[in-house]
Amino acid sequence: KSRKTADPAADSSPKLGADKHQDQPTSDKKLCVKVAKEHSIPKDLNKVLEHRVMETVLDLSYVKLSVVEMTCLDNADSEGIMSKSVSSHSDLIPGVYEGGLKIWECTFDLMEYFSEAEIEFTNKTVLDLGCGAGLLGIVALRGKADRVHFQDYNSTVIDEITLPNVVANCINEGRRMGSGKDRKASKPPSKRPRKAEGSPDMLNRCRFFSGEWSQVSQLLLSSNKPFSKYDIILTSETIYNPDYYSALHDTLAQLLDKNGCVYLASKVHYFGVGGGVYLFEKFIEEKNVFRTSMVKTIDQGLQRCIMEIAFK
Repeated sequence: KSRKTADPAADSSPKLGADKHQDQPTSDKKLCVKVAKEHSIPKDLNKVLEHRVMETVLDLSYVKLSVVEMTCLDNADSEGIMSKSVSSHSDLIPGVYEGGLKIWECTFDLMEYFSEAEIEFTNKTVLDLGCGAGLLGIVALRGKADRVHFQDYNSTVIDEITLPNVVANCINEGRRMGSGKDRKASKPPSKRPRKAEGSPDMLNRCRFFSGEWSQVSQLLLSSNKPFSKYDIILTSETIYNPDYYSALHDTLAQLLDKNGCVYLASKVHYFGVGGGVYLFEKFIEEKNVFRTSMVKTIDQGLQRCIMEIAFK
């Protein structure tokens, strides 16, 4: 994923421009496995939002990335992914950084589909897999999901992006997604977030994880905390690299409830990296575990699809 702008929603439209993906010769390299960990929600929510500047897109709050960049470059980034991303001019460093600091356009495609298809989140258990900013999981929370778990490869993304975004959107539980007409354009940036008081009910329904997919699966399934499989798994722009297909497929097979459903949004083809929706669909067919259905195709810019995946 190429680094396009410092701000993920800097354009007047929330939809990002077409993204190119730099060549990454990963097939000959053995990628390191990032160990999974759970991130606790700080009791003092004001600390989570301290020094954050929030912006709004599709009636959802998210942290301004350019401010996060400055903070992380001043040593708040324990993984060093921000400096590596900036120095390499890339949003993809396989096995090191997997693009979670930016909001990718298929996220908005999937959110639009939720509205069009009237996807029901009420009382569901939901996983936002490869969550980045966590907007998909936040939509599920607002849709009265019973539990929402957020996972990203990088711990820095969870701490600096996902958690603040979820906290900011949970503070005012009464807010809901606006009408379709209101969601056509990004709203102007908001000021610094209001003081957080207490721990809202929505936040108590969340858990946060970082690490490689198979490691996160292992952590969840072996934990002494009660765990039930997910009714819905949401994932956007996670199939750009064919090297990850096996781990992703196994994770879905291990964590999805037998009657559950995966909603996957992707570009048809990721130039340079080699992945894409039809290649992943073929991979799934060969495994013979899931059935797939293309529920929407978007033709503006690079062609994109939304795929529904369920057990056979």
